[in-house]
Amino acid sequence: MVCGKCEKKLSKVACPDKWKDAANNTNESGGRKINENKLLSRKKTWQPYSAKCTKCKSNLPAGYSLCQPCAYRDGVCAMCGKKILDTSRYRQSNA
Repeated sequence: MVCGKCEKKLSKVACPDKWKDAANNTNESGGRKINENKLLSRKKTWQPYSAKCTKCKSNLPAGYSLCQPCAYRDGVCAMCGKKILDTSRYRQSNA
């Protein structure tokens, strides 16, 4: 569960380049080489699960501070930690 402000961050498209319109992934624009080994030619390492949950220490995608079960249990946004939901009258287990 994320707040309205953080929901805008999730709506970004993963691949915004259109095909053949000045895209980086075509041969014509010089962005991609034929028979290139991607493991050897990449410049920086990208770690998709680089963050940890602040409560249960499970792996999270980059940009999150809490996992979904911990965020729902506390009624807060998983990305920024802002209070969204009042969970005082909920019957929730500790596990």
